[in-house]
Amino acid sequence: MYSHTENQIEFVLPFGGKLDPENRWVKLEKLIPWAKFELSYSRSLQGSGKGARAKSVRIALGSLIIKERLGTSDRETVEQIRENPYLQYFIGFKEYNEKKPFDPSMFVLFRKRLTQDTIAQINEAVTLGEKPEETESDKDDSDDGGSPGNKGKLLVDASCTPADITFPTDLKLLNKAREKSEEIIDVLHEPYIGVRKKPRTYRRQARKKFLAVAKSKRLSKGKRRKAIRKQLGYLDRNLRTIKNLSKEKSSLFSLDKTQYKNLLVINEVLRQQKWMHQNRENKIEDRIVSISQPYVRPIKRGKAGASTEFGAKISASLVDGYCFLDRLDWDNYNESGDLIAQIQSYKKRFGYYPSSVHADKIYRNRKNIKFCKEHEIRLSGPPLGRPPKDLTKRMASRKLARQDEIDRIAIEGKFGQGKRRFSLSRIMCKLSQTSETAIAIVFLVMNLEKMLRLDLLIFFNHFWVHFISGKKRKIVL
Repeated sequence: MYSHTENQIEFVLPFGGKLDPENRWVKLEKLIPWAKFELSYSRSLQGSGKGARAKSVRIALGSLIIKERLGTSDRETVEQIRENPYLQYFIGFKEYNEKKPFDPSMFVLFRKRLTQDTIAQINEAVTLGEKPEETESDKDDSDDGGSPGNKGKLLVDASCTPADITFPTDLKLLNKAREKSEEIIDVLHEPYIGVRKKPRTYRRQARKKFLAVAKSKRLSKGKRRKAIRKQLGYLDRNLRTIKNLSKEKSSLFSLDKTQYKNLLVINEVLRQQKWMHQNRENKIEDRIVSISQPYVRPIKRGKAGASTEFGAKISASLVDGYCFLDRLDWDNYNESGDLIAQIQSYKKRFGYYPSSVHADKIYRNRKNIKFCKEHEIRLSGPPLGRPPKDLTKRMASRKLARQDEIDRIAIEGKFGQGKRRFSLSRIMCKLSQTSETAIAIVFLVMNLEKMLRLDLLIFFNHFWVHFISGKKRKIVL
């Protein structure tokens, strides 16, 4: 069953209290069109109409926003909502209630029901609900090398959102796979305790040899390769034992869902590690780096702090300070292939092409340059070919390239905000679907934060005009 959220007229507080209309959560509640997504959310719920009532989209989405803004865990977020009347008002309660609004485990269901595409639609509805007619920067863009019919600046870039996994090494991964396989052997052998002898796994010996290498301060290539070969042998033996035990009727049904999934992942890990060991390679297609999160892939970034990151790769665009998640993929890809689609999305959102696109050097391939030229869009960066001989033109080109680099700082700052202030630096969810929702929520919350700051600037602008200066001078926002 599902009950739609009714229009919230007032919120009842104990002892005759009232909510402050200038509170950030009260203002934030008015920025989100809750009712617009009630129907699509209710359709996503599967059930026969029996049982407890499903939580409304306002409770689900509002709780995820609260969690991201406060940076708290699932349990702590529920406690914050229980103790704070403003948070209860934000998620649609009619009056203050001292009881827990829901169990913390409901956050997993909220992330499954509110998919990445749904959050993207909510993000666009929030940011594009009231489009500005034309800003001063849009007027200046007509002289920025683009077509007079094109408006605005589009900033694009890509980044990685690391998952919450330990730094993977081949030896560590094989040891983890071996331990998981031993747990499966214990479960499969349990019905035969006292009937026949348990198959040998050599777990103590395997653990001892792993620790001897893992704790070594200086590990040579040969020593590492020998340790990997031994762990491969132990894991291969365990999987053969599991295969023999699974020949018994309905034996695999004794495994729970997680153990059965681990068994499938372990078999693939053994295949990949065997191939790399035999061929003396360090990479393979669709390489698994985590048993619990097999969808995570290594992403080569070439950064100074970490040349390789493990998580989802994202492509994002920034327009007038508002960010949009254009692509999310667990496999590594070349972000330059997203530029044309990002420009088309810009036109779909605003009704016209951007006057200029500010992107990294990797985006400047012939296909993208040709597309931008056909639509009279100026792509940032130096033009192809030799620099002009005229010194004036050369200096003007350098000055424009320098300004392009300055303009592109904004999207780098957005990624920094998402990773330092919010949770993009480490995605704590354990499922691919819930991780995608958590990433999309960050972009929605960053846009809401900008709208709140803009509202605060407007307030101080009016305060300065009417109460301080008396000269009717406005602050430039």
